[in-house]
Amino acid sequence: MEKTHIRKKINTMRRMLSEAERLSAAEEVFSRLEQTAAFLMADKVLMYHSLPDELSTHSFLRKWGSRKHFFLPRVNGVNLDILPYEESRLELGSFHIEEPTGHDTVDPSEIELIVVPAVAYDRRGNRLGRGKGFYDRLLGDVKATKIGVGYEFQLLDELPAEPHDVPMDMIITQSTTIVIR
Repeated sequence: MEKTHIRKKINTMRRMLSEAERLSAAEEVFSRLEQTAAFLMADKVLMYHSLPDELSTHSFLRKWGSRKHFFLPRVNGVNLDILPYEESRLELGSFHIEEPTGHDTVDPSEIELIVVPAVAYDRRGNRLGRGKGFYDRLLGDVKATKIGVGYEFQLLDELPAEPHDVPMDMIITQSTTIVIR
């Protein structure tokens, strides 16, 4: 299946979810994440600040914000800067995503765990993003554990993968946890 077709199909399915289904899925996925050794052992965690059609991270960030050092990405040209998460320091940035403000960027090598959004994943850890390559450029340079999270229907048997694509170490959905490496 072609990447454009997969994106269109998954985006249609995400739009069909009710608010109750979205909240329930986020609660189930992040409950599974909380139980992983990678999350329990990590102190510095790069999250994403979810868009309305993505698995919501907002409650999870608030729940763990005082116990973990969370960071969020901010678009800087074609790359992502990493800044500390503070709810009071968010403003609407690129692509209508709330991003952290300030100049206190963190070197990606300091991050121990990255929770990565995507349009789709496959069972080998491949990830299909929105097509801009921001996460591929970031993930190619880090040693952190990479965990992809999403709705069950975002987990496919196989995705087209390219040499620059960076696979996940683990994928978590509402009912599935796959450890790849």
